[in-house]
Amino acid sequence: MAKESGRQALRVRRHARVRRRIEGTAKRPRLSVFRSLHHIYAQVIDDTTGRTVAAASTLEKSVAEGLDSLAAGPAAQRVGKTIAQRAKEKGIDAVVFDRGGYKYHGRIKTLADAARDAGLEF
Repeated sequence: MAKESGRQALRVRRHARVRRRIEGTAKRPRLSVFRSLHHIYAQVIDDTTGRTVAAASTLEKSVAEGLDSLAAGPAAQRVGKTIAQRAKEKGIDAVVFDRGGYKYHGRIKTLADAARDAGLEF
């Protein structure tokens, strides 16, 4: 297999390194974050069964409503708050955070802080 290069390939390699150590369980699922140029996505995943327990993204009209930019900090904050509410509705209070190979700053940090403020523990 040819060795990939580029920014996306490097992120995927970092994510694989992070995923070797982080695993979501039924009691403490994984909060996985993905960001693109235009949107931000978050999922709460139980890795033992391979099921997504809760999800939120800026693609949803209820989340995106009233935002100027779907790729900025306020959008990440709203996604973090929404994912925390949906996880709590399913009875999940604690998660492990999977930053997806991204640096823990900017939109990723904003989403994590909003989820913590809304009651998720990690």
